[in-house]
Amino acid sequence: METFLGLDYPTWWYLVIGALFSGYAILDGFDFGAGAWHLFFKKEQSRRIALNAVGPVWDGNEVWLVIGGGALFAGFPVMYATLFSSMYTPFILFLVFIIFRAISIEFRGKEEMKWWRKTWDIGYSVSSIMLAFLLGVVLGNVLQGIALGADYQYQGAGFFEFLNPYALLTGLTTLSLFMAHGAIYLLLKTEGKLYEKLTLLLKRGIIFFIICFSITTIYTLLYIPHLSDAFKNNPTLFVVPVATFLSIANVTRLASKKRYRWAFFFSALTISFLLALVAIELYPTLLFSTISPEYSIDVYNAAASTKTLKIMMRMVAIGGPLVLGYTYFVYRTFKGKVILDETSY
Repeated sequence: METFLGLDYPTWWYLVIGALFSGYAILDGFDFGAGAWHLFFKKEQSRRIALNAVGPVWDGNEVWLVIGGGALFAGFPVMYATLFSSMYTPFILFLVFIIFRAISIEFRGKEEMKWWRKTWDIGYSVSSIMLAFLLGVVLGNVLQGIALGADYQYQGAGFFEFLNPYALLTGLTTLSLFMAHGAIYLLLKTEGKLYEKLTLLLKRGIIFFIICFSITTIYTLLYIPHLSDAFKNNPTLFVVPVATFLSIANVTRLASKKRYRWAFFFSALTISFLLALVAIELYPTLLFSTISPEYSIDVYNAAASTKTLKIMMRMVAIGGPLVLGYTYFVYRTFKGKVILDETSY
């Protein structure tokens, strides 16, 4: 098999997709988290400030999801087809909520009536919560494995089979992580009484995450042993979970000192480390079969042709810096505290 810098092309594409989904989790993660806190703000001005903190960037953040999904389809078409057909229900729900969330953001400020704005506030917050939760549910099912049979056909029996205990735990952990991440972002964009309230909410968010993360970690070690095989076979990989725990501890330390810019950096780093753990736990498998290991999907039996992957790697080399440059430009342009004016939501 052809290689580039010592790695074969399916592995390279595995890393590319991982990087894209990490970028999405970091960027859309904070605005999902900000939306999850939305109903905790009682005053109209506070809600408008919180909404306008994510207003200039939320739709740009979703570009990373589109690119990541496209990269998965192009690089691992077998995985794409099997995952989306097997997890049809959560993905359709995700699509519904992401549309409803966008509508809520855009429609909220179109009328002055309190009932109108309250309705869209609820829609925005509930959608944000469900989107974060559903991402975790899908991830939990991927980690645990699903009932795949011959020809990678889904053999599951229940309509809500994806709502198993581990997937629910992973969903809550993802939600709690994004809520802490979102609270830190809002602290960077607000001031005054809303800032003081967010300081308290962040403490609750961090506690919520630590509890969920601890329970999910223990459950993983006890009931899903195949996820620790890579670390048992290569002890040097333990540097990643150690770095993850240190990063989480640093978020807590920096938040307590109100150094929120660095806390946000380490919160983003924590998300990256957690997804790196996922990548290590899975590789080279993409989707475990709970029926038989021979039916599992990995980076080799799911990959497109080497020629296709080579061409797409060139596209990544060109398009990647452009996306990063665009993202940097947007955040640079809208940096600083939120100021409401006639153009605000």
